[in-house]
This record gives sequence, structure tokens and C-alpha cells, in this order.
Amino acid sequence: MIIKGKVHKYGDNIDTDVIIPARYLNSSNSKELSKHCMEDIDSEFSSRVRRGDVIIAGENFGCGSSREHAPIAIKESGVNIVIAKSFARIFYRNAINIGLIPIENSEIYEKVSKGNLILVNTDEGIVNLSTGEEVNITKPSKYQLNILENGGLVNFIKNRISKPEGILNEI
Repeated sequence: MIIKGKVHKYGDNIDTDVIIPARYLNSSNSKELSKHCMEDIDSEFSSRVRRGDVIIAGENFGCGSSREHAPIAIKESGVNIVIAKSFARIFYRNAINIGLIPIENSEIYEKVSKGNLILVNTDEGIVNLSTGEEVNITKPSKYQLNILENGGLVNFIKNRISKPEGILNEI
């Protein structure tokens, strides 16, 4: 999977209430959630973000409540990948389950700035920075890629129910 987009950079401990404030959790509509994604920390995020953009963050991204709304809001905003120094475990799992790629890497954060253009190649495990430098990343596992390529765990299971003999070969 190749993803090319601009960097939206945030610091440490970006919690799920910052990603999608609790006052909007009366809706599970992904389009509605995306309108308010990151608004308490970056009021222009929803108007600036474009399909293919990448979030780069510091330590413990997605900490706080275990709500799935947070990765859903990010993905619906057009971001397909978040690269952080580290993730809260529940956010990490929720991200994969809804089809948002979480990549842990502590090297990239220091090398990019907000607005830089980067290219992420998850198949090769390489990120090309706007400086021309390449950074190696851990590739998602085959199991994670299968879920991500199907748009999330629910779609992965739906697509495999019709051919159960194939599901064991893909895990």
C-alpha cells in the first residue's frame, strides 16, 4: 500500500477526547465525526486535511477512552495512516479494526514538520521524506494488512464468510 500526503504533526499524549471531543459522541455518523476531528487542538484540521494525508505524533497517541469514534473520525477525514512514537494499545487495535494503519516509529517525528509531503510504502516498509531521506518502518503483519485492505475487521469478516476455506490461509 502506498500513501502519499501532507504531514499533520502533533505532540505527545493526544487522547481520544482531543481526537474527537466527547460532546460529539451523540453521533456515530463518520462524516459528522470527521467535521470535528482534532478541533480542540487544531481548529483548522478538518478544512485543511486531504485524502492521503498522514498524521505524525509523539508518544502515547490515542490514550484515554477506548472509543472507536477516534480512529473512525481520523479515517473519515481522509487520513489512512498515523505514525506515532507509540500508541495507546486500545487505540492501536481499534485503528486496525476500522482500517486505519497505525505505525510505531520514533525516528520520523524528529525529521518532519507540519505540511511536509511524505510517501509511505507499507509493502516495502519505507517512508520517503520531503528531504529525500528514507526511513525504515515496521511493516504491518500479513494479518493486519488483510484487515486494512478490506477496510477494517467487519468488512474482512464479511468478505471471508462467503469463502471460509480461504480465511485460514490469510491469517
